[in-house]
Amino acid sequence: MNPFFNTYNTYRETIPFDRIGVPEIEEALLEGMKREKQEIELIVNNHEAPTFENTIEALERTGRLLDSATTVMYNLASAETSEALDELTNKYASILSEHSNEIMLNEKLFERVRCVYGQREKYSGEALRLLDNTYEAFERSGATLTDEAKSEYKKITSELSQLSLAFTQNNLKETNDFVLLVEDEGQLSGLPETQIEQAAAEAQQREKSGWAFTLKAPSFVPFMTYADSRELREKLYMAYHTRCTHGGDTDNFEVVRRIVNLRQQKAQLLGYDTFADFVLRRRMAKNKESVYALLHNLIEKYREPAQREVEAVAALARKEQGTDFVLQPWDFAYYSNKLRRAEFDLDSEMLRPYFELERVKSGVFGLATKLYGITFREERSIPVYHPDVVPYEVLDADGSYLGVLYTDFHPRDGKQGGAWMTSYQEQWLTQEGEDHRPHVSVTMNFTKPTPTKPALLTFEEVETFLHEFGHALHGLFSKCKYRSLSGTNVFWDFVELPSQFMENYAVEPEFLRNFARHYETDELLPEELLQRIVKSRNFNVAYACMRQVSFGLLDMAYYTLREPLMDDIRTFEHAAWQEAQLLPQVETCCMSTQFGHIMSGGYAAGYYSYKWAEVLDADAFDHFKALGVFSPEAAQAFRTNILSRGSSEDPMTLYLRFRGKEPSINALLKRNGLMADNTTANQ
Repeated sequence: MNPFFNTYNTYRETIPFDRIGVPEIEEALLEGMKREKQEIELIVNNHEAPTFENTIEALERTGRLLDSATTVMYNLASAETSEALDELTNKYASILSEHSNEIMLNEKLFERVRCVYGQREKYSGEALRLLDNTYEAFERSGATLTDEAKSEYKKITSELSQLSLAFTQNNLKETNDFVLLVEDEGQLSGLPETQIEQAAAEAQQREKSGWAFTLKAPSFVPFMTYADSRELREKLYMAYHTRCTHGGDTDNFEVVRRIVNLRQQKAQLLGYDTFADFVLRRRMAKNKESVYALLHNLIEKYREPAQREVEAVAALARKEQGTDFVLQPWDFAYYSNKLRRAEFDLDSEMLRPYFELERVKSGVFGLATKLYGITFREERSIPVYHPDVVPYEVLDADGSYLGVLYTDFHPRDGKQGGAWMTSYQEQWLTQEGEDHRPHVSVTMNFTKPTPTKPALLTFEEVETFLHEFGHALHGLFSKCKYRSLSGTNVFWDFVELPSQFMENYAVEPEFLRNFARHYETDELLPEELLQRIVKSRNFNVAYACMRQVSFGLLDMAYYTLREPLMDDIRTFEHAAWQEAQLLPQVETCCMSTQFGHIMSGGYAAGYYSYKWAEVLDADAFDHFKALGVFSPEAAQAFRTNILSRGSSEDPMTLYLRFRGKEPSINALLKRNGLMADNTTANQ
């Protein structure tokens, strides 16, 4: 029996990965589509008048088998893919798109939804939110279009689903295919011992002599930061920033153009001026004017400090290399690290011995215990999809079951780069009122153990852990009635609040003192080193802000187009983000061909969300600081009003309930050292 077709009979009904392969997923996809069609037919052919219960709630309950199968398929395609799984996702991309279109363009079904929506004044709370979301989902999926336009809509969405997969798979292939093999030990100058050990292990794994460096973050980032060889830094940088630009099967130039143009066509078909207008209709920002207002406000406040930061790095480089030296992008991390070392006597390698992964994990879990009273119990009986994955049962303060957390920390060939949180099971209430608890995962690409050392993290990796763990808490604490409103199913410019909020604790001394001990001596992180971490918090913070703003400008440039994109992709990119660039632009580099967030992820016309949410998280943490950063009262208010409510209400309503006032950019400016605590600035 296919495991998808019955109860899993595993601990907490977790997914039996050990019994699921590509054949089981495909069989479940086919059966899932068949069952969902039958469920839809029952709603459509119901002879009773449309009601919230027999139409909206009934629709919310459809497709559970298909959802389970697609969840496993797409999550594994990101975390542990294979050639067979890639073939499966490619095969079913357009089939699943067509299946979804058949439902959303079903005229009889939409008529029932529209009938209930016509009586929306009768509903309130989560029911009203679900009703509004359901009606808008049909409207935004073409339900009000003419038959001819519906046919065009189907073609567009089907092609987009295929292009999204192609974009992602091309990036993974080019990332995996590149290796910088160093055979001259002298070219390793500057690299930390940990990095050299890892590179030797990588080469050995590839059955090569010497040291192998890849484009995956734990290899790429330290190399760009520490390698003395400018020639090799440039080589690695160019390999990273020209992925999917070399022609052939994995080239993404035309994929990018087609994605942008199809999204524009889709939006205009639905009556919107641009794709950004279509997207922002369902965001806190509401419209593109608000997004540009935020981005230009940040440019106004951060550009000059950022220019000073870059000049300080360039001055150090010229001091070492001569007055004619021109700082290039492959130099910035290297000389920036040197400047940080000179100003604060601090760099990531000095801190790494104090951030052994298991202890960091205990510290992060302990922070959640301190704030919310929850605990994490490793449960090895829960099946996993790879030996690296560790499953935990999460218990609430009263000992009751809260959910399941999977942790997946290290890079491998079948895994996408970056870091993310995802759900394998959402939270919702059954018709009988039983609370169906969530199963969530945090997936990262942290530094791996070496033959002589455990996994030792950089400070930046600790921040990444906190970030993704914040998303996990948002999923775990969910307490909603409806699955589509629960957990992280919120507006994309609100979803980053819980994650970025947690990053604030990375520089809180009391948090660090709980776990930051030397992996060999057990020595607590020295107080003076801890203070250097705190003092260096805002090192190059303006540069980092401008970098994020540049990505937001590029995103908005693509998706505020009213006419088809005809320009050369590189030319368009360089012009789009020019006003936020602080380093020379390299003509042959191109980020668009690898910018998964806005091409194949969910951040199209939404990359600004990180900065939007940063305003929120700084304002929220400012409130915590006023009450005490570990205040049980503040934590409970944050959990009750933000973390547990999903999308059951408008996000600003939830934030106002927590904070008592609208957020201000002032808290962010204060945190970044651009405004004194006792001054005010215009919103």
